[in-house]
Amino acid sequence: MNTREYIESGILELYVFGKLSEDENTDVQIRANEYPEIKKEIESIEQAIINLSYSVAPHLSNENFNAIRKALLERETAVVPLKPKTNRAAYLGWAASFLLLLGAGFLYFQMNQGDILLKDSKQKNDQLQKSVVTLQEQNKNNETILNLLKNEKNTLVTLAGQTVAPEAKAKIYWNQEDHSVYVDASGLPEAPKGHVYQVWSLKMDPLTPTSIGLLEKTEIGNSKIFKVDNTADAEGFGITLEPAGGSAAPTMDQLYTLGKV
Repeated sequence: MNTREYIESGILELYVFGKLSEDENTDVQIRANEYPEIKKEIESIEQAIINLSYSVAPHLSNENFNAIRKALLERETAVVPLKPKTNRAAYLGWAASFLLLLGAGFLYFQMNQGDILLKDSKQKNDQLQKSVVTLQEQNKNNETILNLLKNEKNTLVTLAGQTVAPEAKAKIYWNQEDHSVYVDASGLPEAPKGHVYQVWSLKMDPLTPTSIGLLEKTEIGNSKIFKVDNTADAEGFGITLEPAGGSAAPTMDQLYTLGKV
């Protein structure tokens, strides 16, 4: 089990709540000394519980908080049957849990109540991690789009709507140095079921279309910006609506957008 898997296993929450055996506590302590990220996660869980305690009992003074914590530490056998050698961090975790339940109106807590708190804490932690990942992904996508727009090596080709769809439009970002092509298809209507948009690189005289890809999987999140095949010598670009899987040649009466370089 690697460090990330160990952190996500839930054992650190059990450690903080004092629900591990003495040998398991020792193993967690050894790993925490070895791996700073494990130690940091333990501190984060403990702080989250303390913060949560204050949030449900905001008028609890530091003096009263410390008095209750001291009483709990001195009487842990009467509250929860923890082993005498259980580490101090575990005691503080139980104390914080007790304060949370006290602030919520409970007069005492039981083991099953601690399990509910543990599960809720784990769910909130998972939700927070998912939110962070989502924000990071959004920032990455925004940065990619910004770089695409700012790149001076990109030639912008505007594709106008044609007879079958006068309101349609699209943009091509063609890098003539590395020949990469990105398509902004946000101006295209949703393709009907069983059909797909196909992008064509065009030579004008004589008119010679070459398929450079289908708009099936967006390249940058939900931005409707697609990366298609590179092209080195395009004089224009067109987008047609084709049956799923694409066509060997463009269906001209389904030409949605067209533009010259």
